[in-house]
Amino acid sequence: MSQIKIVDTTLRDGEQTAGVVFSKAEKIQIARMLDEIGVHQIEAGIPVMGGDEAEAIKAITKLGLKASIMGWNRAVISDVEASLRCGVDAVAISISTSDIHIQYKLQKTREWVLESMAKATEFAKKEGVYVSVNAEDASRTDMDFLVQFATIAKQAGADRLRYCDTVGIMDPFKMYETIKTLKEKVNIPIEMHTHNDFGMATANTLAGIKAGAEFAGVTVNGLGERAGNAALEEVIMALKYLWNIDLGIKTERFREICEYVARASARPLPPSKAIVGTNVFAHESGIHADGVLKYTRTYEVFNPEDVGLERQIVIGKHSGSHAIIKKFQEYGIEISSEVANELLPRVRALAVELKRPLFDKELMILYQDYLKEKEYVS
Repeated sequence: MSQIKIVDTTLRDGEQTAGVVFSKAEKIQIARMLDEIGVHQIEAGIPVMGGDEAEAIKAITKLGLKASIMGWNRAVISDVEASLRCGVDAVAISISTSDIHIQYKLQKTREWVLESMAKATEFAKKEGVYVSVNAEDASRTDMDFLVQFATIAKQAGADRLRYCDTVGIMDPFKMYETIKTLKEKVNIPIEMHTHNDFGMATANTLAGIKAGAEFAGVTVNGLGERAGNAALEEVIMALKYLWNIDLGIKTERFREICEYVARASARPLPPSKAIVGTNVFAHESGIHADGVLKYTRTYEVFNPEDVGLERQIVIGKHSGSHAIIKKFQEYGIEISSEVANELLPRVRALAVELKRPLFDKELMILYQDYLKEKEYVS
């Protein structure tokens, strides 16, 4: 598992999110950032689209990045030729394998699918590039046909098979069994490419890896068509902290790249976004804040700095006196437990009135008012 490779498709599948468009400059910057954090392969786009798309891919291939640069193609030789003209060192050759896609989308036969895939793969290999053969809608494909497809892909020279849960219908238990069976019947490296329609993209990616898949296809922020793809930051942090598999990715830059992609895609990061959301290290509940202040691991599995965030002690309706003392210490003010306990009802009342936590300035004003009352009474 330590040899798992990360394939990021933010610039291809991520940009296929309805309404998302990256400029050439944004695509170049995202590619640079992905390379700097240590992503192994970047799927940069669809060369056969030509125009700005092809120009952006050409520019990325000329950056001299450490990551492999891949172009996405249909199982058509002219598509592959367009990728080669852009200077990529890897191509994805994608074609549907499920009967529902073959019958209704392609309006072809299984035999035609196999022949088209094999011809495009053989052509690409003769040109000396790395080849990923993508089984689109693999999760709804008859297993015997998928095994046949993978076998012919391998014979044609494919370097790996991309297993696509195109409509996100798999669960981790079924995914594990499926990938395990596929690996046993066809000895070919497998990339997991999962969608999040049922909220299980990351879990399904991990299940596939546990079953023997060697590649994880991801996007920054889980960007992607419909409900999105498996999120880069989620997959990598799960591998690192749940399975103790460190891929050497610079996770401390996750918040930075996630914020950049969020702005470029006009898809703001929710505060509760797993791994990189601002609420991940925000503590308001008195019990939680007290635990974290005593020992961070009580409610945090990893440090906020590990993903480029900071811990926040939020003062609001559910806060306790320990959190209030700590908040004042941040401003160099030492207050006693007695004072904190007297401030607590005021804090909670104001939070209910405002229907939100207090800003630090509001807390200070409460404290000043409290001191004036004490002075007046005395």
